Amino acid sequence: MGKLEGKVAVITGGSSGMALATAKLFVEEGAYVFITGRRQAALDEAVAFIGQNVTGVQGDAANLDDLDRLYETVKREKGTIDVLFASAGVGGDAQKLGTITEKNFDATFGLNTRGTLFTVQKALPLFNDGGSIFMTGSIASVKGWPDYTVYAGSKAALRAFARGWLNELKDRKIRVNVLSPGQIETPIQDQMFDAETKKQFESLIPRGKMGRPEEIATVALFLASDDSSYVNGLELSVDGGTSAI
Repeated sequence: MGKLEGKVAVITGGSSGMALATAKLFVEEGAYVFITGRRQAALDEAVAFIGQNVTGVQGDAANLDDLDRLYETVKREKGTIDVLFASAGVGGDAQKLGTITEKNFDATFGLNTRGTLFTVQKALPLFNDGGSIFMTGSIASVKGWPDYTVYAGSKAALRAFARGWLNELKDRKIRVNVLSPGQIETPIQDQMFDAETKKQFESLIPRGKMGRPEEIATVALFLASDDSSYVNGLELSVDGGTSAI
């Protein structure tokens, strides 16, 4: 018996990186998983990589019509949800205060914050009592790195969401947490940072190298499963100790 045997999980942004590694692990642990992604080709590759017990639904988590289509698919195929990993997000461009554009702000908050909110809200009618919701935050929200304040702010809001939502959902015994990765070797990191910047970030990690998506997936499994039944409202930093020093 896997730790998620018979459970239904939804993972947004599941066509690459940490979310894809998590989806694969969830299936290995007995779950049926729905993943989303904006690019159909990448989504098809992810479904093939996972191999079984998975449905890919093309869509943008910042688009409310796409979210409705996602949950209509879940309702039609499985009926209910036990686990939601709201992982879809964007890193945004490096912009120092004084140069931040409206376009950058709207795109970053539109997906990371607004998109996460409606991903959770629209899932609730299908959610089983006693389920688990968790969102992808970032240690950028607590480190104060320059040039990424818009991104950091968009992720910091998720911590406030978790505090309020767990209180609103306590009668349904639905837990709400935030999983905040540090520097992880993913396509988004490749888009955000050049080689020199990556080296600088790795120098901040006690072990001297970035994390792997699989190291995030095992923590996501903890938050999704009954192993974390007494964990609620937590922001769990998975960063090799970067935010602690």
